[in-house]
Formats: sequence, structure tokens, C-alpha cells
Amino acid sequence: MKKFLIGLCIVCLAFFAGLSIYNRNKNQTKNNANAQKVEITFWTLQMSDFTEYIKNVINEFEAANPDIRVNWIDVPFSEGEKRTLASVLSDNPPDLINLNPDFSALLAQKGALEEISPEFTQQYVPEIMESLKYNGKIYSLPWYATSAITIYNKDLFEKAQVDVPKTYSQMGQIASAMKNKTNAYIWLPNISENDTMLRILNKYGISTEQTIASEKSVQVFEFFKELYTKNLLPKETITQTHREALEKYMSENIAMFQAGANFLNMIEENAPTAYSHTDVSQQLTGDLGQYDFSLMNFVIPSRAKNKKEALKFALFLTNNKNQLELAKLTNIIAVNNETLKDSFYTKYSQDDLMSKARVISAKQLKNVKPALKSQQNQKEINTLINSATQEILLNKEDTLSILKRVSKNWKLLNSDNKNVQTSASAPQT
Repeated sequence: MKKFLIGLCIVCLAFFAGLSIYNRNKNQTKNNANAQKVEITFWTLQMSDFTEYIKNVINEFEAANPDIRVNWIDVPFSEGEKRTLASVLSDNPPDLINLNPDFSALLAQKGALEEISPEFTQQYVPEIMESLKYNGKIYSLPWYATSAITIYNKDLFEKAQVDVPKTYSQMGQIASAMKNKTNAYIWLPNISENDTMLRILNKYGISTEQTIASEKSVQVFEFFKELYTKNLLPKETITQTHREALEKYMSENIAMFQAGANFLNMIEENAPTAYSHTDVSQQLTGDLGQYDFSLMNFVIPSRAKNKKEALKFALFLTNNKNQLELAKLTNIIAVNNETLKDSFYTKYSQDDLMSKARVISAKQLKNVKPALKSQQNQKEINTLINSATQEILLNKEDTLSILKRVSKNWKLLNSDNKNVQTSASAPQT
């Protein structure tokens, strides 16, 4: 009996010793697996309203890539540029950042972004990829786009007995009839806000220091000056923003409002009467017949530690499935070629204004060349154009003289930037 108990004790000790070794090995394996996982840090700009969508995409990506973990951080829009600039200059920046193209171009100028091979851009709209190039190279991938449409008051157009314009020229031709027959202005273009005027000029092939003082440029400015002087555009045109233009549209004081389809929801919610009179049409065009658009994109900092994995996640975020799902949650336009072929972007019901606006916007993305590209000193260039626009419309000086001064100052901005770059890249002695 004693021998039996001793034997039993030996067996038990061996069992527990083996179990301890097994658990220790199991924990070590688990720790090794966790240690082998790559964690990428992903920043978005104010996307918290779509938390469920983004978390689902991350979960799907991690399930398909068990060696990668995604750490998502949503940054307030107002802090995006400041925090991004600080992070990309540090030794530990995020691996993938959601930005706008203007700021992305600025970072590319500073050499802070990783170049992306064209082989990874085949799934996107070619015209959009062309607009993202800086010095012929690609430093960002598109996420989603918007392309403004013309939101118009069909009742006012019926009263004025005029057709909805498709070009700026047609808009000018009917402005008088609209004002005389309805007492409403045809449009409030918030012409000196951000890059509004530069986008209009781009539709006439005017987008450089050389073309800003051209004969065509003078004609465009004189066109708006005449409408403004004759009180066919509101006096607030040179000072007010698109938000204030929206208010005037909702109060039915202007007949047209150019904006993204998302503004239809605001009109419906805040001005149901104006919404009941509303329809949509294509964006106004200039001589070149193309449309403009806005974009949000992804960049990978040159100092990022997990560039390969970040690129893989960016491509996953913008694949056909995920683009379509995001589009159905929002009013954005997909940038994936296959997604834009879906009936969601090609068909609409006549009684569904939002779907009609979406189809029009998506169609416009196929005709956006030459797209307005972000330039060095873009904010300063916008300020030059906007100040000149105000001076011209207020008839403070001859139009050509003002534009020649703009051209000179624009050239100086570019020269100063080249000098800074040359100085920064010169060998130290």
C-alpha cells in the first residue's frame, strides 16, 4: 500500500510538472505571437460619426491579416494640420494619415511623405490620381471625393421663364430676367472665399502666374464685375461665405446655390418650403467644359515605421466593398473605379433628389481635367486672387493693372520658395 501511494505521488508530481511546462510554453507562444504583430497607427479627421463602420473595416482587415493590428485615432478637424505637422517631423509619426490634398502637397514639398508606386493606384479614377501628383510623383492615395452640383429653385426659374444654366455665360445671360421678374438674385457665388475664384478661373484654363494676367483672365473678371456693378449679383458676394449663401437660398432670395449634395439635407431640415421648390443640375462650367471637385486622401509619412502595412490597409479601406459601404452611409463620392459602376452611382429615382444629386456628382468625376492642383504657397496665392477680386468688383483700379500686380506677386512667391529650397538643399561648407 505504501509503495502504491508513493507511486501515485510520483505520477501526480510528474503530471503537474508537465502541466506547468505546457502552460509556460503556451504563454510563451502567445507572447511571441503578440510580439510578432505589427501595430500600425491610423489617423482620421473627424470621422467619429462613422465609428461603427471604421471599426468593422479594421476588424475585417485584422482577421484577414492576423500579423497586423490597427490602432485608430480620430483627430478633430481643427487640430488636424497642427498635429500632423508635429507628428511627421518627429521620430514616431502615425503610419497612415487622412488629410486634404493641399496640406498633403505641402508635406510632400517638405519631403515628409513616402512616395507611392503607380502600381498601387490602378483601382482609382485616373483623373483623380493625376490631380494628386506632385512633381510627377504620387505621395497620397484618395479616400473619397465631393463634386458640387447646382441646387436650384425651380419655382423661381418658372416665374422668370428661363432655363437652368449649365455655364457661367448662360448664368450671366439670364441674371437680369431673374432679378426683374422674381426680385431674387440668380446666385451668390461667395467669390472671395478660399479658392472659389481660382476654381472658376481654372475652368477657363487660368491657373498660373503667367495666365492670371492674360486676356482671357481679364474677360472672366470683367464678366463678374459687370454682373456685380449692375446689381445682378448680391453686394455680399465679395464678403460672404457659402454658409451665408445657403441661408439666402433657404429664404428664396437667390435662385441657385452650388454645393455638395449633403447640403440638400440641411435645406430639407431647415427650410422645408424651399426644399419643396428645389431640384438639382450639373455644376456650372467655363470654356473648357470640365468640373471641379474636392478630395480627402491618405498619406504615409516618410518616417513611419510600418509603411508596407500602412499601404496595405489604405488599399483595403478603398477597395470596392468598403468604398460602397461608406458611400451608402454618407453623401461622399467613391474614388474606386469599380464602385462608381455600381447602380448606386448610375441610377436614381425621379422622386429621390439625393440619389439624383449623387449620380450627377459621380458622373462629373469623369470630366475634371485639367484639375486644379495645389501649388506651393497655396494660401498666399488664394489671398492674392481674393484681394484682387474684391478690388476689381469694387472698380478700384483698371482690371488688367490689378491682374498684372497679382502676376508679379505670384511670381515673387514662387521665387522666394525656390530660393528657400535651394538654400536648404545647398551643401554646407
